[in-house]
Amino acid sequence: MAISTADFKNGMCIEYNGKLCTIVEFQHVKPGKGGAFVRTKLRDIKTGRVIDNTFNAGVKVESVRLESKKLQYLYNDGADFNFMDNDTFEQTSIPSDVVGDAAMWLKENDEATLLYAGDELISIEPQMFVELEVTETDPGFKGDTVQGGSKPATLETGATVQVPMFVEPGDTLQIDTRDGRFIKRV
Repeated sequence: MAISTADFKNGMCIEYNGKLCTIVEFQHVKPGKGGAFVRTKLRDIKTGRVIDNTFNAGVKVESVRLESKKLQYLYNDGADFNFMDNDTFEQTSIPSDVVGDAAMWLKENDEATLLYAGDELISIEPQMFVELEVTETDPGFKGDTVQGGSKPATLETGATVQVPMFVEPGDTLQIDTRDGRFIKRV
């Protein structure tokens, strides 16, 4: 469906130069001299790269309808990640290369949001906050906490995050999946 630049909204998905992009922000500009234009920041859905672009006012672009589905992550069989729709109990296998970095935050039985453009899977988003157990970390020494130091810790999914010195193996931590940041010990 073609839309005009006057219909732009933040978060809207459009097709630009053959790529699917979401509008991060936009601004209508009406200079004193010359025609009006729309200055935008577009995020490429596949790569995550942000592109600055300027459209002339009234230009038509293709709008893309995005659909999101909440699925439960079941297991990884080595080649594919398997998800299940909790309403229909239909199972879906997704290749590891499509899952990408989201695999670091997927724990069995957790929900994930799968984003589709038509029939094409665009991205997999784990929950914003996940609780994962520490499997390996260096011991913290008494007195190391004065400066608020941190150390690397390996989690049960294989992800490595920076944690405070007081964290021990076996602790369960809450992690922000957007940036891999330690939030708190649970």
